Amino acid sequence: MTQYRPKFGNDQNTRFINKLVVRWKRGFGVTKQGAESSRQSGTDYGYDLASRVLYLDSNLIILDKPAGLAVHGGPKTFIHLEGMLDGLRLGLAKPPRLAHRLDRDTSGCLVLARHDKALSRLGRLFGAGKVRKTYWAVVTGRPDPEEGVIEMPLRKVSNKDGWRMIADPAGQAAATRWRRLGGTTLETWLELHPQSGRTHQIRVHCASGLGCPIIGDPVYGSADDRPMHLHARHLVIPYWADRPPVEAIAVPPPHMRAALRDCGWPGEDEAEQEC
Repeated sequence: MTQYRPKFGNDQNTRFINKLVVRWKRGFGVTKQGAESSRQSGTDYGYDLASRVLYLDSNLIILDKPAGLAVHGGPKTFIHLEGMLDGLRLGLAKPPRLAHRLDRDTSGCLVLARHDKALSRLGRLFGAGKVRKTYWAVVTGRPDPEEGVIEMPLRKVSNKDGWRMIADPAGQAAATRWRRLGGTTLETWLELHPQSGRTHQIRVHCASGLGCPIIGDPVYGSADDRPMHLHARHLVIPYWADRPPVEAIAVPPPHMRAALRDCGWPGEDEAEQEC
């Protein structure tokens, strides 16, 4: 598991937060399997979320969500991030709440609001498109030219087997900026900046807009034994109008590193530190 060094904000509560960090890391482990056990202390199923905090202040937490962990529960989803948030209260009366979401198989930067005002402010910022989001993906094929913008409306369709998003001129407007960062003859490392926040937007835009599905995508890609290679790399949040933005960078997860290296990624020191 990757070692993380959380970045702490500079607000007036930082000193108090710092005093809690050691106790927090030792005592984390609140999770649930189903709604009934959400307040019980127990295992975190090996995710060790406390070690995955990238940024922390009195208003928000930026967490490096592991791939494979759903953010919400459901009829068949008993292990999920919302059921583990009580362990991230850090001295507050209530646990943090999700300010947005990532797909189950997407890793990387995820924002948690620590109180109601923060949740409201973050909701406005995300809704207005003011939060700058950068994703990394490794896709099959090689898109041409080297960069561009995909403008492809999306619509949700359902059938007896489930649901998916499709390209549809009558759907909701969606745009994604992209550029090539490296690649091989068979696969390409992309940087992507979604300009809207549609469900599965990047996944559909890569598959249908570029003709280059993301490696391991179980819905929009081809059969591949590897997990999905989509990572929320960087977030920049202008939380205060008169202060520098809050930001965090998440190192790529272990399952993406081999493909990234093949595509020219030089690696990162922190990404190599395993515990």
